[in-house]
Amino acid sequence: MEYIIEMNHITKIFGNFKALDDVTLKVKKGEIHALLGENGAGKSTLMSVLFGLYQAEKGEIQVNGRQVQINNPNDANNLNIGMVHQHFKLVHNFTVLESIILGRETVKMGLLKKDAARKKVMELSERYKLRIDPDAYISDITVGMQQRVEILKMLYLDSDILIFDEPTAVLTPQEIKELMKIMKELVSEGKSIIFISHKLNEIKEVADRCTILRKGNCIGTVDVSNTTKEQMSEMMVGRKINFNLEMKDVEKGDTILEVKNLTVKSKNSGKNVVNDVSFKVRKGEIVCIAGIDGNGQSELIYGITGLIPINEGSIFLNGKDVTKESIRKKCVEGMAHIPEDRHKHGLILDFDLKQNAVLQTYYQPEFQDHGFIRFNAVSKYAGKLIKQYDIRSPRDEESIVRNMSGGNQQKLIIARELDRSHEIVVAVQPTRGLDVGATEYIHKQLIAQRDQGKAVLLISLELDEVMNISDRILVIYEGEIVGDLNPKEVTVNELGLYMAGSKRGTSYEKKE
Repeated sequence: MEYIIEMNHITKIFGNFKALDDVTLKVKKGEIHALLGENGAGKSTLMSVLFGLYQAEKGEIQVNGRQVQINNPNDANNLNIGMVHQHFKLVHNFTVLESIILGRETVKMGLLKKDAARKKVMELSERYKLRIDPDAYISDITVGMQQRVEILKMLYLDSDILIFDEPTAVLTPQEIKELMKIMKELVSEGKSIIFISHKLNEIKEVADRCTILRKGNCIGTVDVSNTTKEQMSEMMVGRKINFNLEMKDVEKGDTILEVKNLTVKSKNSGKNVVNDVSFKVRKGEIVCIAGIDGNGQSELIYGITGLIPINEGSIFLNGKDVTKESIRKKCVEGMAHIPEDRHKHGLILDFDLKQNAVLQTYYQPEFQDHGFIRFNAVSKYAGKLIKQYDIRSPRDEESIVRNMSGGNQQKLIIARELDRSHEIVVAVQPTRGLDVGATEYIHKQLIAQRDQGKAVLLISLELDEVMNISDRILVIYEGEIVGDLNPKEVTVNELGLYMAGSKRGTSYEKKE
């Protein structure tokens, strides 16, 4: 049997924490091999060892039957191994083209030659339908677009072994379908893919075989076509998962959040990215804003929460006008925010877990005395959150947040936001990058908020999530609300038509 990659008996230790314990992974040439596991199970760590970002304490790696030493990503690239990281490794003040060719630039007499590179990048872009603007700056493009840049970067290097680390976590349903097609096409051209995912539907759709990790141990490798989703999820988390959550009827209360005629202009083009949007969210309901990425939902939430200024309109919280209030004032008035970009807006990565746990509350008497932080109280509080929300990290509350897995970083934000006093939770893609166990847990938390009479404004690109835990769905298209739908009455296909802009609700026709 011909294996293109063999990772035999890999052990990786961070301090006292064993992230990988005697793990073996064997990938056949020309297959899509899925790597499945909970957040913090060791998937990204294992791939970081293969890509040369980490060195294993024990074990060996073979590429094409030959034992190799991979000391850094350049060694991996020289072995034709490419990787799309879960948290993109892109330079924000570079253009798309500069980011793709970084490290493989053509230089003549000390000058950067971009013409041939541009031609190759645009050919790859067309061939794989990964359309990009080569001159746009990374800081100005959507997360979905950054994903495309990462994939093109890997294809530009002519990699044969492609590692996709959670590639669909930031993509819309349409983009996911497109990516699946691209992956199958790449394999038909003779490339081999290692596909890290939490999403069992995707693994069932594209993968040939699947290796399952749990708490740093290899549970086994299965043939995907002969294994059910339920069997895989049970191997992954060690218990049965409830895929259909019960939502009891709850009486709707007073309006908590009211948005009136909100307009936000693009800082680059001056066009309206959010155009005259109005809606209400009441106590005891989950209102979900659904749409294809890049239709103004990010700017809408930034405007509501205060991350960017709005151009027109008003925001009311509990009947009080908070349009011009600071972010802290909005928090104090009862707004909890689980942001879209956990690294940029949710955490300070080089702070430890306990410091991040009190980012919103450190100034309260519980955590400070005459301007001095009460460190024991902060540690005790962080410990409580770790236990209550099952946050896993190598050194508990002392862990530097940058070193935690993406899913556990997300759990920390959710714990911090839900645990403090609030009236409404603004949750933007709260389960992005989370495994099925953690997703089930977060959904239960949001439903519990609703059942306790809180208001929830959910922004999601996951159609299953939109349909399963919403009381109302507002569809956003090109910055406008085009539909106010009942999830019990609308089909996924119909919802897709609204999201694509080919259908509008009757009350929204006038805005054409």
